[in-house]
Amino acid sequence: MDQSNILIEKTRAEILPDHFTGRKFRDRLFLAGVILFSLITISFVFLIIGSLVMKGYHQINWAFFTQVAPDTFTAMMAKTSGQLIPGGIVNGITGSLYLVGIASVIAIPFGLLIGIYLYENINNKYAGVIRDITDVLQGVPSIVVGLIVYLWVVVHITHGYSVLAGSVALALMMLPLIIRSTEESMKMIPDSLKEAAIALGTPYYKVILRVLIPTSFSGLMTGILLAVSRILGETAPLMLTTLGNPAINWSLTKPVSAVPLLIWQFYNDPNMVDLIWSSTLFLMGFVLTLNLISKWIAGKQNS
Repeated sequence: MDQSNILIEKTRAEILPDHFTGRKFRDRLFLAGVILFSLITISFVFLIIGSLVMKGYHQINWAFFTQVAPDTFTAMMAKTSGQLIPGGIVNGITGSLYLVGIASVIAIPFGLLIGIYLYENINNKYAGVIRDITDVLQGVPSIVVGLIVYLWVVVHITHGYSVLAGSVALALMMLPLIIRSTEESMKMIPDSLKEAAIALGTPYYKVILRVLIPTSFSGLMTGILLAVSRILGETAPLMLTTLGNPAINWSLTKPVSAVPLLIWQFYNDPNMVDLIWSSTLFLMGFVLTLNLISKWIAGKQNS
């Protein structure tokens, strides 16, 4: 028995080092593969950003943020003489901010209220139906949302393209993300916190306003900023609801321009190619800033 045990121990000592060496090799090989494919994926992002910066920074100047988009003839004369295209996209910037602002006024209150209702009625069958509708709405293509708002608002309410129609379309696209983020943020609040507030005799509406919403504020803001980031680059619904405007407009019942609409218009004009890259660079930078802010808020919530 002693000789057999010695033989077993000797065999194990000879086999185990090779076994662990093989595992370490496979682990390192897998890690190298993960790093390689991650770098390949990230490289495309840097290539896109680099291309936008190299082709778009020439047109970024003070006039780009203070003047409206030029007409085709002006742009053609500037390109013929080798000069920068005069004008800018201030009508698109103000239009985008106007549309997003009104859409936020419409979507944020409804989104928060519906999200709180879903959180408070998790097992309610009506809440389940609303949750399913929200998930379906989140997957609806933006062009379909634009077509529906065209039939509802453009045809029957404003009787023409308008800021109101575009804002309604964008608000419908914001709603699902705000609703779901509100519900998930509320679920992260400890039940003991709400129960303690109720035990002190606090009315339930004050529990929501002074306990639940302030506690989950970071999560709510993150969801709102992500929803805004999503709609900033939408073009299809705006083509069917606002159409565009060469001037700055503040009337709810008249058409308005937006940065994505200007990019689409510049694309259809060979004389405006330089403004495509500059407008896209500005839009990407703006959306990136909002995403970084949402990440920073989410990080503060987790900490």
